[in-house]
Amino acid sequence: MILGTKARYAVMAMVDLAKNTSGKPITLAEIASRQEIPLPYLEQIFSKLKRQGLVKSVKGPGGGYLMAKECTDTWVADIVTAVDESLKMTRCEAEDHGGCMATRTKCLTHDLWDGLGRQIYAYLKSISLQDVCDRKVKSQQWDFIGHNDTHAVQPHK
Repeated sequence: MILGTKARYAVMAMVDLAKNTSGKPITLAEIASRQEIPLPYLEQIFSKLKRQGLVKSVKGPGGGYLMAKECTDTWVADIVTAVDESLKMTRCEAEDHGGCMATRTKCLTHDLWDGLGRQIYAYLKSISLQDVCDRKVKSQQWDFIGHNDTHAVQPHK
């Protein structure tokens, strides 16, 4: 699964808003210019972010957008889901309606993909907007080490 442009732009824009606001509203044109995001697309994204209570708008001269919550209380997963990006890895529409097969049973790999989706969500839910602003999120490089017929995974040092 690859997160869509909407989710990536939403997170980028929220980080920009968090880093550049000093108590006064920031216009979407400013964010669009700094982050190289098309303004009409950003307007759609912020409409959804506002609807989910992540940002608030200020009308009139000097208007724009402000964070609705503290950066420490705003989670990356909430931003991604606010713009309707799914973190679901299975092809099933809903857990309570059976599985993804024509017989409404789960496919053989359902639990694998469902578990991966839950791990991605948990990871994004563990990272606050403040963490991203402070650059506390570090990418991890992994080494894949083969041992006979099994494979072990360990962080690269």
